[in-house]
Amino acid sequence: MNDSAPATPPRRARVRAPELIGKGGWLNTGGDDLTLADLRGKIVLLDFWTFCCVNCLHVLDELRELEEKHRDTLVIVGVHSPKFVHEAEHQAVVDAVERYEVHHPVLDDPELATWKQYAVRAWPTLVVIDPEGYVVAQHAGEGHANAIRTLVEELEAEHDAKGTLRRGDGPYVAPEPVATDLRFPGKAILLPSGNLLVSDTTRHQLVELAADGETVVRRIGEGVFREPQGLAQLPDGTVVVADTVNHALRVLDPATGAIERIAGTGKQWWQGSPTSGPALDVDLSSPWDVAWWQGKVWIAMAGVHQLWTYDPATKTVEVAAGTTNEGLVDGPAAEAWFAQPSGLAATEDRLWVADSETSALRWVDTEGAVHTAVGTGLFDFGHRDGAADQALLQHPLGVTALPDGSVAISDTYNHALRRYDPASGEVTTLATDLREPSDAVLVDGDIVVVESARHRLTRLRLPEEAVQVEAVAHRTRREATEVAPGRLRLDVVFRAPNGQKLDERYGPSTRLLVSSTPPELLLGGEGTGTDLFRELDLNPELTEGVLHVSAMAASCDDDPANEYPACHVHQQDWGVPVKITEAGTARLPLILAGMDEKA
Repeated sequence: MNDSAPATPPRRARVRAPELIGKGGWLNTGGDDLTLADLRGKIVLLDFWTFCCVNCLHVLDELRELEEKHRDTLVIVGVHSPKFVHEAEHQAVVDAVERYEVHHPVLDDPELATWKQYAVRAWPTLVVIDPEGYVVAQHAGEGHANAIRTLVEELEAEHDAKGTLRRGDGPYVAPEPVATDLRFPGKAILLPSGNLLVSDTTRHQLVELAADGETVVRRIGEGVFREPQGLAQLPDGTVVVADTVNHALRVLDPATGAIERIAGTGKQWWQGSPTSGPALDVDLSSPWDVAWWQGKVWIAMAGVHQLWTYDPATKTVEVAAGTTNEGLVDGPAAEAWFAQPSGLAATEDRLWVADSETSALRWVDTEGAVHTAVGTGLFDFGHRDGAADQALLQHPLGVTALPDGSVAISDTYNHALRRYDPASGEVTTLATDLREPSDAVLVDGDIVVVESARHRLTRLRLPEEAVQVEAVAHRTRREATEVAPGRLRLDVVFRAPNGQKLDERYGPSTRLLVSSTPPELLLGGEGTGTDLFRELDLNPELTEGVLHVSAMAASCDDDPANEYPACHVHQQDWGVPVKITEAGTARLPLILAGMDEKA
């Protein structure tokens, strides 16, 4: 907590790290199972992640430099902790480890056993274990790479002096590469030539395929892109590409093969950064898809749960919808909430949005208002057809406008192609037995599906009748936290890393936003403030719900001699399912950075 920062860092709590257990076993170890005893003498960084979570993917990228620089002393262990049912499938974890180029051991923990042992409450969470096997720090969310680097260097020096540091190679064993023409393709469009252009995401390039969807015509952009995703053809014949991990948009001239960056600086957007201006001067955050609508390029900005636009006439970008809060809230664009929007499709009067983390199909009207067609929020998902208000999807990544006014949904984690008809308000299933479909494109009356985890395009006839599928409904696997009725103390634990202090130069350096689902769960305590603690009043007439907590803290290097100290933003969103019981706790601690000393 930031009530008052101590003048000197406290002694680290000596908490023995629980064992690493997971029914799915280990990946990237050459078949060996690892224990904490095997890692004794190394600094261990546990990264609790799940592959649906864009913030987790950001952290994977944040840690790459640290992992490489301290490879002889530091072992990063990914603990894969699923949110969705599909993420508990072992092969899906194997695919994700390759797809996102995870170069360290990964424990597949489908039942969240290790997650519970470490009392983790959010994706991503990072836990540091010293060479003697004690937990010394915990961080939630993004922006902690510098703090962890400082801590790793301190632990190296401390345990080198004690003789408890073991240098040398870690347990990582790279898997054998697999030869395929595409590797985890993301999105596709039909070119005027009749060929198909595909974002070959894991190979960091675009691939042009012949009309058969199989024959490689050419590969484009090697060394330029990093995990490209969305593609959109502009009226002038050029193609805009969402260069996702480079946090940029680029434009491709298919005739010449020339590629030019048109938006983004290459740096990730953080709270407080500009949200409009000259496109090449404004940071973006994991743009996942793009679409041409109403004279602008619309951007599914998955990394900050918003929609942005790029105007080619003025070469500017700006936020079009969303607040950066993660969730499902309809209404005026400036007040709407999204959750990792990942697919776009434009018709004359609607922009359709595949809102992946809420397992929802959303749309924006020409007045800018946001609506939900299918989906209820962050915690309910499944495969259920019928009336849209009770139908369920599971983490859809793509949406495709069909000629009859309906849309096809690439229902990624259900391995299915679904259809929503606005005229009837019904959801049906068009095809099953796909493997993580992430996009689809119409070609001569057929539909070509990007089967991402089968590394191919699959051509289907649009069926006249729906496929009959047995309905299943799921909720997130996380157990609800039992809280006492009445007054609940919320503490976001944050301690500035050693050598840093809270950045108070321009006012408060912390922010806390609290809301709930349903809204009537909170009788008091909702809203925005600058303290990292809050007294919440729970409604005694309700027995369960979800607390939505968003916290941000900015810290800077504490060096009076440096006029321009380096500053770092730490931020995380939590969705905490709660159950109100007489035996529940009266205090809810959420760790942003540091250790909970009141635990």
